[in-house]
Amino acid sequence: MIKIENFTKKYNNYIAVNNFNMLCKKGEITGIIGPNGAGKTTILKAITGRHFGVGKITIENHDINEDFSIIRNLTGFVVEQTELPGEYTVREYLLIKAELHGLKKEALKNAFTDITKKCSLEDVLNFKIKTLSKGYKERLNFAQALIYNPPVLVLDEPVTGLDPSQIIQMRKLILSLKNEHTILLSTHLMQEAESLCDSIYIINKGCLVDFGTKEEICKKNNSQTLEEAYFKLIDLGDKK
Repeated sequence: MIKIENFTKKYNNYIAVNNFNMLCKKGEITGIIGPNGAGKTTILKAITGRHFGVGKITIENHDINEDFSIIRNLTGFVVEQTELPGEYTVREYLLIKAELHGLKKEALKNAFTDITKKCSLEDVLNFKIKTLSKGYKERLNFAQALIYNPPVLVLDEPVTGLDPSQIIQMRKLILSLKNEHTILLSTHLMQEAESLCDSIYIINKGCLVDFGTKEEICKKNNSQTLEEAYFKLIDLGDKK
C-alpha cells in the first residue's frame, strides 16, 4: 500500500506539487496522468525516497521519513529514462542489484530464475547491456526493480519509446504483476491508463484535479471517454 497525505514539494519558489493526496492498494494498478511537467515524476521520486518534501508518505505502513532503510527494500522503481551500466552483462547487473538488497544465495537463485523468465531475458543473460535493443533494456529495467521482490512497484512512463508489439508485451507483464504487488503507474497516454489502471489520479500544475475509476471520472465530468474528461479538467485548470 502507498498512502500520500498533504504532500508538497518546492524548488526554491516554484511549487512542483501542492498538497497532494493519494491511496494505492495492493492488487490494484493506480495511475497518475497529466501533461508533461504536471508533477508526476516528482511524486514518484518522493515515494521512492529520491527526494523529500512536506507532508506524509507511508509505504506498507512505514513512514518514509522515519524508515527509509526499510522502504528502500519495499519499493521497486522503473524510471522513464533508463540509465543502465553498459559494460555489465545482464546477468552481472541483476546479481549485483539482488545482492545490494540483501538477497542470500538460495533466495537469489530462485529470484533470478523467476524474474529472468518473467521478463523474457533468458536469451540475453550473457550480453553486455550496451548491446541490447530498446525493448530488452526496458525488460531489464523492470527486472532490476523486481529482482528483490518488493511489494510496491513504481513505474514512470514504462512504455515510452517502445514499438507497438513491445508495448503489448509490457502491458502483459504489468498486468501479470498486479495481484502480488501495489503498482503505481505514471503516464500521459490515455490508452495506457484505460487498459491498465483500476483507479486514476489526474494532476495538472502540481495539483490533483480529479480521481476515481475511469467510469467515475467520466460521469463526474459529463464525458463519454476518459480522454474527453481529461481535457476538460486540464483546460479548466489552465484557465484558472
